[in-house]
Amino acid sequence: MTAVSVFFFIQGMTFGSWASRIPDLKLRLGLSEGQLGSILFLLPLGQLTMMPFSGRIVTHLGSRNVLRVALASYAVILSFIGRVSEPWQLSLALYLFGLVGNLCNISVNTQGVNAERLYERPVFTRFHGLWSLGGFSGAMIGSFMMRYGTEPSVHLLSITCGVVLFDAYFQHFLIPKQAFRSALPPFRLRPPKGELLLLGIIAFSCMSVEGCMFDWTGIYFREVVKADAAFVSSGYAAFMMTMAGGRFMGDRMSTLFGRKRWLMVSGVLIFIGLLTTVLLPYLLPAVIGCLVTGFGVSSIIPLMYGTAGRDPEVPSGIAIATVAGVGYLGFLLGPPLIGHIAEIVGLKFSFLLMSFGGLAINLMVRTVKGLS
Repeated sequence: MTAVSVFFFIQGMTFGSWASRIPDLKLRLGLSEGQLGSILFLLPLGQLTMMPFSGRIVTHLGSRNVLRVALASYAVILSFIGRVSEPWQLSLALYLFGLVGNLCNISVNTQGVNAERLYERPVFTRFHGLWSLGGFSGAMIGSFMMRYGTEPSVHLLSITCGVVLFDAYFQHFLIPKQAFRSALPPFRLRPPKGELLLLGIIAFSCMSVEGCMFDWTGIYFREVVKADAAFVSSGYAAFMMTMAGGRFMGDRMSTLFGRKRWLMVSGVLIFIGLLTTVLLPYLLPAVIGCLVTGFGVSSIIPLMYGTAGRDPEVPSGIAIATVAGVGYLGFLLGPPLIGHIAEIVGLKFSFLLMSFGGLAINLMVRTVKGLS
């Protein structure tokens, strides 16, 4: 369980490190909101490109084998992102980052589902809490680096070295493929249906909000909140902090209130949090809005993945990949949509639009039969 926890944490830290330097890369490359939105499109496009194959790769080769190679590659690509000097270079790096990131995501979540089976008690949401804690740590390190004028290339290379070292040591303690065998169904590219499709649509709404917060919070705090340079990452860090804390509490809260009721509350919290950042675009209330949004987002994706991974008729890797495939369309469409809407009417209206994703989650969760 320790090894699985470490891999969730360092994957989150890798992603958080990239997200913390988005404002710097935007300035370095001289990008407008629309141009940045188009480039950000490449990361989830890479994830979506790999999505039809990642579940089968993980099921065939084993999540441990895929994870230890994919995470090292993920970290190496991160160091390339820190060295880009042209928009096309950033576009290519983000596409590759998405391809490999999807393999990391499906394999580490499969490890998490298998660990929960071994322990025979709810632990899956806590793993996602460690991912968010890693993202928060990455944001804090990024904020520290920016405060002292450290170049993105130096910052991201140092993260790469740390991740590769942890990967090399802890990979030996991951759950082996033989622990859980699943039949590999014939390969067919077809749209998901039934309960998995509905879980995927809820994940889509949540990931649209997450993509907005990951990619645009720093820009929002710089250009709308007018935060000082030292506090540009404060909104993103606040979001990641409560996202992590909420995930550590998620198993307990969903057991106490029921998964369906807890997910409905989560959707309302997303709406309230984003609406606060729009109506009160000042440092303290905007940070509070990000805190509330993070808490709202925290439990949704792990509960969607955990529910899908326990489907008795579909191998865990493929079920998770199916839900993630629909969900990652939110990452694919959300950030570019934010950029292009902001180009026309401003970032505040874009964030207002995203707030209604929380209300959509609240309504859709009511129709899911497998939640109680």
